[in-house]
Order: sequence, then C-alpha cells, then structure tokens
Amino acid sequence: MSTTALSVNLNKVALVRNTRHLGIPSVTRAATLCLQAGAHGITVHPRPDARHIRDADVRELHALLQRDWPRAEFNIEGNPFHNLMDFVRELRPHQCTFVPDSEGQFTSDHGWDLRADAERVRPVIAEAKALGVRVSLFMDADPEAMPLAKAVGADRVELYTEPYAAAWGTARQDEQLRRFAAAARAAQAAGLGVNAGHDLSRDNLADFLRAVPGVREVSIGHALISDALELGYAATVRAYLAAIRAAQ
Repeated sequence: MSTTALSVNLNKVALVRNTRHLGIPSVTRAATLCLQAGAHGITVHPRPDARHIRDADVRELHALLQRDWPRAEFNIEGNPFHNLMDFVRELRPHQCTFVPDSEGQFTSDHGWDLRADAERVRPVIAEAKALGVRVSLFMDADPEAMPLAKAVGADRVELYTEPYAAAWGTARQDEQLRRFAAAARAAQAAGLGVNAGHDLSRDNLADFLRAVPGVREVSIGHALISDALELGYAATVRAYLAAIRAAQ
C-alpha cells in the first residue's frame, strides 16, 4: 500500500458488550461500519481469559471478512505460547502479531526481548509462515533489536508506541520521535516492514507518521473506539484516515 493502512482494533467494543448478556454492541457490526468508512483492516487480541474478544468473535469476524470484505486485512494479536496459535492454525489470517503478554496482563506494555526469547519464538514464527501467515513481532523502539527480529524470521515489527504517546505534547516528544524513527530505519534496513500501535490517537497520529518513515500499518483501538462513542464509527474512521493523509 502506498499509504499507511488503518487497522481498527475491536477489543473495546467486545469489552462493553461483555458487561451484559444482550449481544450489544455488536463486534461484527462495528467491523462492518469501520470497513464501510474506509478502514483497511480489523485487529483483535483474544486473551485466554476472554475478558473482551471471545473465540466466537474471532471466527465470526474471519467469516465476515472472507465473505464481504475479501480485500480487508485480518490481524490477530496475542501471545503465541497462550491461545494465539490455535487461531493461526485454524483460520490462517493475513497477519498475526506476536505479543509477549502474561495471561493476566492489564494491557500490552513491552515488546519482545529477543536476546532472551529468540529460540522460543523462532519455531512458532516458522510455523505461522509455513501456513502462509505474515508474522509481526511487537517490539520496543530499540534499533539494535531489529536485526534480531529479522534473524528469527519475522516479516514485520509492530513498534510499541505508548512511550511516544505519553511524551506527545511535552518537551520529550521530539526525543521520542527520533527514537522511533531510528528504530523504523533499522527495521527497514534489516528487511522488515514496520507497523505501529498502542495509544495512538487522532491527536498524535499525524505527528508520528510525519517523523517515522515507512510505517505500513497502524493498529488503533482504545482511542478510536473512545472517539466513536462521541462521533460514531464512520466519522471516527474518516478522521483517522484524514490524519494519515495529513502526515503525507
């Protein structure tokens, strides 16, 4: 894609639905409205405790995209040593993003340490790729770690952007942007594609994409779904797409 793709993470839609037994808001309806508005893909992160996205949601979204949105990308995130690989083997999504979460972790808050984890992740990366699934590794913005991601077989890295989001609008913003730009350049020099995600928002997205070269996809959930509570899905997706265009 010549522009950065927007993948909408629907976990928070499922989180609200799970507080009652009425089936609303609908995860598949949310996906449909976001894709109709121009989103390029859908992301889910099913955790073992099913506190938001459930197994049935993953399968229903996969069927929806195959049937009605064959050009949209389906990205399933998670820890390959928990429940992620079951979905990869069954559904063979376009992309799986390996995240080093613990089972009870509140939210993703760090990338892989491939100096310690390389031999563990190498076989599951090879398995996913043998199934035709692109593999992205959730990584901190450490330029020195990017060749390690390539060496274990990853196709892409997803840069963990919470440190940038926390610094946005402060005196540390430029420092963080330089750090992420260096990591992106290092990844690309190693032959990796670059994705990004975590706490990106309408406010900080364009600045990030202007400074960090060659980002192929952003996965955005919490801020986007929060905006959709006020603006609706369609207007929100269009606002994020406008931010992406503004960065170019």
